[in-house]
Amino acid sequence: MPGKLFVGNLSFNVADSDLSSLCSELNVKTESVKIMRDIDTGRSRGFAFIELSAETELAAAITELNGKVLDGRALTVNEARPQKRREFGGGGPSFGRKPGRFGSRGRESRRRGQERPKRKIQELY
Repeated sequence: MPGKLFVGNLSFNVADSDLSSLCSELNVKTESVKIMRDIDTGRSRGFAFIELSAETELAAAITELNGKVLDGRALTVNEARPQKRREFGGGGPSFGRKPGRFGSRGRESRRRGQERPKRKIQELY
């Protein structure tokens, strides 16, 4: 059964081809190798996902790759977990933020019970 691996502790200089060549040296057959990159800068985020081919055993691939040094850093390899569902705000005026000191109601909560001082009207000449 094909699986997906999470590879962490990657150097920012490692490319997809470097990681796939390491897999081929260790006889780990892969379908795809994808290093996650920052959207704005295009720089590596330091982790990748490897999709294994159907005939590759997941546990054997993890033991082969885990701890191998690539570009001066020891790799951390685990089975990839499914992505968590993220919930975004939008339910009310604070858009999901908690009211606090700098939140949506921070100033009002500090002035509770205090009346705002009245400004004096300046006379115009």
